[in-house]
Amino acid sequence: MNLNLSLPGRLGLSPAFRATHLRRGPLAPPAVAEATPASESTDPLAAAIDWAYYLDGHRQPDIDFAAACDRAGSGSGFVWLGLFEPTSAQLDVLGGVFGLHPLALEDAGNSRQRPKLERYEDGTLFLSLRTLGYVDTDTRGEGGEIVETGTATVLVGEWYALTVRHGRYGALQPVRRSLESRPEHLSRGPIAVLHGVIDSAVDDYLRVADEVEQDVEEIETHVFAVRGTPQVERIYQLKRDLIEMKRTVAPLNAPLRRLADQQSDGEMRQYFLDVHDHLEQVREQVGSFDELMSSILQAAVARLSVSENEDMRKISAWVAIAAVPTMVAGIYGMNFRFMPELDSPFGYPAVILGMVVVCLLLYRNFRRHGWL
Repeated sequence: MNLNLSLPGRLGLSPAFRATHLRRGPLAPPAVAEATPASESTDPLAAAIDWAYYLDGHRQPDIDFAAACDRAGSGSGFVWLGLFEPTSAQLDVLGGVFGLHPLALEDAGNSRQRPKLERYEDGTLFLSLRTLGYVDTDTRGEGGEIVETGTATVLVGEWYALTVRHGRYGALQPVRRSLESRPEHLSRGPIAVLHGVIDSAVDDYLRVADEVEQDVEEIETHVFAVRGTPQVERIYQLKRDLIEMKRTVAPLNAPLRRLADQQSDGEMRQYFLDVHDHLEQVREQVGSFDELMSSILQAAVARLSVSENEDMRKISAWVAIAAVPTMVAGIYGMNFRFMPELDSPFGYPAVILGMVVVCLLLYRNFRRHGWL
């Protein structure tokens, strides 16, 4: 029995298909591929959220993946494949189909990849960015995280756009629907997909920044309220999340600017510059939030220290007042036979009255100085 073990054959592509001329030749699957469990399938379409073949900006229905790659590889339209948390084996299969560099595949599979932009010798663009999501109060975990990050990677070639997402935030289905509603923009090719993904991610940054701003204002109001508590733990948590936001937003600034400068199409350059402006706005917001939280943290710590000093003063004042009757009772508690006032009928009332007067004088003095 003849088995078709070539990579195009496993994906249903025709033997004449040569999509890999951009970088590498077809790769044969591992010898143990047939014994791989279903949960570890090497079929990249098993990790696909959606894929489509676009011609002149319009999605073409009733076409399988093999035929779509055949047409796009011959210079007609392009294929957009969206994956969610694929395995390294699935990415390797796509690397052979699209002719992707091994380093690009390695970075695409990294769920903690730092934002960066690279262009390979064959012209393939690789962009990695961090997705950002706001965690609602009722769904926050034990750590109380306010923001949560993920990773989105876009690989753009002459006839394909491959998006790989890690994490629960930054879904790309809305991006696909938005672009499909604007065929004149999608007709620009895979570069339009790249712009759409970046634009959606930066819009998410703006929304998260607005949500975080409300938390910052709430904490600020509470800290400086007359009877408010410092909430130092919450401040530390928000400041840590702001640092995570800075790590998400700031590294994307230079790649996005470089991407805009590389566009030969003047209109696409304007699109990328507009996204860059929005990114700058978010970066400035996050920076101002971080500075404000540092000031709030210092104020909260100072207020907590003052509160502790006030408590210590009150305790010290009450201890001083209690020391007077304790001292007198300690002296008269000694069982000596010859002591003043022991034989006087007014001795006991006089001692009690003396202790009360001294305690009242001490209490009045502490109140006058603000200790009580």
